[in-house]
Amino acid sequence: MSEPADTPAPERKRGSGVKMVYDLLRDEILDLVLPPGSPIDEVQLAERFGMSRTPIREALVRLSGEGLVHTLPNRSAVVAPIDFLNLHTFFDALVLMYRVTTRLAAEHHRPEDLEPIRARQAEFARAVADQNALAMIATNAAFHSAIAEAGRNPYFLGLFNRILDEGRRILRIYYNSYEDRLPRQFVDEHEEIILKIAGRDLDGADHLARIHAEQIVRQVQTLFARGGTLDIAL
Repeated sequence: MSEPADTPAPERKRGSGVKMVYDLLRDEILDLVLPPGSPIDEVQLAERFGMSRTPIREALVRLSGEGLVHTLPNRSAVVAPIDFLNLHTFFDALVLMYRVTTRLAAEHHRPEDLEPIRARQAEFARAVADQNALAMIATNAAFHSAIAEAGRNPYFLGLFNRILDEGRRILRIYYNSYEDRLPRQFVDEHEEIILKIAGRDLDGADHLARIHAEQIVRQVQTLFARGGTLDIAL
């Protein structure tokens, strides 16, 4: 016996609408689908997602808390601009966290930690071969996050994940400077880092992570950033 035609659709789980809007807008902002400085129209978003403006506002509050959306005095909202003048502070943090997390992984990893690191590296290599820039950015972040997890310091892991997320917009521009065709060198550098971690070579892991991070910094600096790197002995 068939159900009545007017059987109501299952209700959306409370809070799921906010999460859906948040996840989609966050990805579109980080992937530059929504460019820095572009206006955000709550009415248009409500129509797009087929929901009231309340979950839209809640999602925008979350994005504002992460620095991805700015609320203007007239209560309208825009995608947060990229602070090009202060990118040097981001670069300092990026290089340092590459080094710290990779060094700690070499020191504290367990044998089973190498499996997810190698799996993320395989995904990155496929993305590079496919010249898929968005996949390159996502898989590169996942690779370095897996290394940070192997270092067994949740504070560094949380900070590094935030830095990697904040850097997705910058990395999109960085990959575009290569016309989304990264040299095989970057895949090979990842492989060398894995070998240093597996061999518990702390200084070697630190050294390779620094080289790997600083070449990203130099490439972006040729486009729009001021120079300078953080020189700290670890």
